[in-house]
Amino acid sequence: MSYHIYIDADACPVREETYRVARRHGLPVTVVANHYIRTPKEPGVTFRLVDDSFDAADDFIAEAVEAAGGTSCIVITADILLAERVLKANGRVLGSNGKPMTMDTIGSQIAVRAIMADLRAGAEQPNLGGPAPFSHRDRSRYLEALHLMITKPVR
Repeated sequence: MSYHIYIDADACPVREETYRVARRHGLPVTVVANHYIRTPKEPGVTFRLVDDSFDAADDFIAEAVEAAGGTSCIVITADILLAERVLKANGRVLGSNGKPMTMDTIGSQIAVRAIMADLRAGAEQPNLGGPAPFSHRDRSRYLEALHLMITKPVR
């Protein structure tokens, strides 16, 4: 199966890795953001600038996946709510951490997101910490996961 890869590009640490894997497999990539992001000037890579309204990039990606019927789309995002929309449209989702998001896991991820938002809202200290810095190992895990997602048939 041939896929179209969409990158939710705002704060995405694995754009270059995505281009490299897509190039190897001959897949088109659409980079979506609400501000200009430099992309390779090569066939198959398109940049889509959306307005800066809330969720404009998410809406563009979700609508593109829905229009394509979903099954031929892979979306790269860390946004759990966008991931849920893509999964409901039968698309595939890979987090920038290399972890696939599926209908089996998205419910618990949304619940954890809500709990963390509640904790942040009620925290007396200003910072509960954030994710660990993105490492070389994270990039390697992502590269392998994207390659497998492209080459492994959907069940």
